[in-house]
Amino acid sequence: MTLEELVEQFAQNVAAQNEAIFRGDAKTGNKHARKYGDAVDKLLAQGNAGRDALAVLLKHERMDVRVMAAAHLLRYRTAEAKAVLEEAAKGQGLVPFGAQQALKRWEEGTWALDPE
Repeated sequence: MTLEELVEQFAQNVAAQNEAIFRGDAKTGNKHARKYGDAVDKLLAQGNAGRDALAVLLKHERMDVRVMAAAHLLRYRTAEAKAVLEEAAKGQGLVPFGAQQALKRWEEGTWALDPE
């Protein structure tokens, strides 16, 4: 699978997970979470090339996709990722809450989605 295909798999499954959660379908949501988790693991395993590929999602049309990509890119693209998370954190709901939590964990020093 190419880096671009992995990025697309990540984006599609983040969106699908959130849609399942909003429907109250945790089982389907968990299935999509595993799929985007697998995609991001494969991207990060490619080093900076995979991170750079994932970074295109920082400008994705969907906030949930931007936030999830930003959460994984905090160490590598700190300023860009924080800007995405800070903007999303201003809102209400599940995705803004996730952004708030990612920022909190980063500031606490407990964030570990892409350790060195």
